[in-house]
Amino acid sequence: MSGFFGAVSRRDCVMDVFYGTDYHTHLGTKRAGMAFYNKEKGFQRAIHSLEDGYFRNKFDGDIKGFKGNIGFGVVSDHEAQPILVTSHLGRFAVVSVSKINNLDELEAYFLSRRSTFAESSQGNINPTELITKLIAECDDFVSGINNVFDKVKGSCSLLLLTEDRIIAARDRVGRTPIVLGRRADAYAATFETCAFPNLDFEVEHYLGPGEIVAFDADGYQQLQAPGEELKICSFLWVYYGYPPSCYEGINVDETRYRCGAAMAREDDVEADFVAAIPDSGVGHAMGYSNATGIQLKRPYSKYTPTWPRSFMPQNQETRELVARMKLIPNKSVIRGKRGVFIDDSIVRGTQLKDNVKDLQEGGIEEMHMRIACPPLLFPCKYLNFSSSRTKLDLATRKAISELENSSDPDYDTYCDSKSEKYAQMVEQMRKNLGLTSLKFLKLADMIKAIGLPKEKLCTHCWDNSGKDD
Repeated sequence: MSGFFGAVSRRDCVMDVFYGTDYHTHLGTKRAGMAFYNKEKGFQRAIHSLEDGYFRNKFDGDIKGFKGNIGFGVVSDHEAQPILVTSHLGRFAVVSVSKINNLDELEAYFLSRRSTFAESSQGNINPTELITKLIAECDDFVSGINNVFDKVKGSCSLLLLTEDRIIAARDRVGRTPIVLGRRADAYAATFETCAFPNLDFEVEHYLGPGEIVAFDADGYQQLQAPGEELKICSFLWVYYGYPPSCYEGINVDETRYRCGAAMAREDDVEADFVAAIPDSGVGHAMGYSNATGIQLKRPYSKYTPTWPRSFMPQNQETRELVARMKLIPNKSVIRGKRGVFIDDSIVRGTQLKDNVKDLQEGGIEEMHMRIACPPLLFPCKYLNFSSSRTKLDLATRKAISELENSSDPDYDTYCDSKSEKYAQMVEQMRKNLGLTSLKFLKLADMIKAIGLPKEKLCTHCWDNSGKDD
């Protein structure tokens, strides 16, 4: 996943962009970058790796030299951004939150026209650079952005920086958010609204799907009206989003409380405490605890001063070690007790299996796992989430492969929470993870907790909807 923040101000906006982008570092773990423009220095840009340090430390030296009243920043799990180009449309920079499934096809398209690529990403061309090329194919920015929407298979939201304004364009079906904020002397665009309060911005406008707006310090202008179809990622509320943030006007943590309460209504387990798998499980666990009256406790403490991310190192073995190092079990809380543990999801289950082992070694008597979304059966096609070397890395797929001899089982039959195959899959996952019991939130309850109609949400990971997109 990626996230971005851009601002145009009547005064220098470097610190606004610096801190606004920093509020997105929970979304990306590989790269970060910022770009600014001012008349004296022109365009300024810096890009750093986040794999061996913090955003703030990496850019501390850069911000001392940056100057400008217009700029933006981005964090990413993949490519280096922003991309700065010179074209017949002028000099401009782009940051994106995107997943381009037809990257090879579009690369071949440009190479056949004797175009060149300067940037690379994980051995391939840089997706954001490709986006700039698609924009520059056209006679104006709006036409160019629509060219991106037309030709990219997957998803793409972007910010485009010129010398005097920022253009914000939300993915054609709104799979990821863009929100405009207003302050007396500035306007800003963000992925996460949690970036606004401490910078004194108020939410001004939630961009609709496919909407394009341009803004400067004095206000914004709609360049293209939103479309009718909305397919925003449901997982933003369940996992990715930071608790104070809102998408479509719906708060992340309030949604998680409702998810937890919905799980509680479907449960009759007897337990001594309820606990969250930190951090994203906290809101879900609070909702569950409040609904059941079972005391909320912390059998795990998260040690973050030196290990802020479990998935920061590239090496998988090192990631797993870091994941274990930062979660410290409290034996005084768990010894001889029955606990209900709430987590946002199970993807591969590797870290959860280690957590179970730690708790069992700490003397827990029963461990009942409750997951705040349905089982993840289908790798995401639209965002950089749940990507693996093989689909069998998913805990659900592994369980199904152990149940069936078929090399190509009908995974759709495992989506129905009332079916026998669903029950068998969940039971196999429970055994694989060493749990006392395992239950998942039903899809209908998750959708109700979010509060949008199903047709406005992307639920592909759980029910294979949009499989023909």
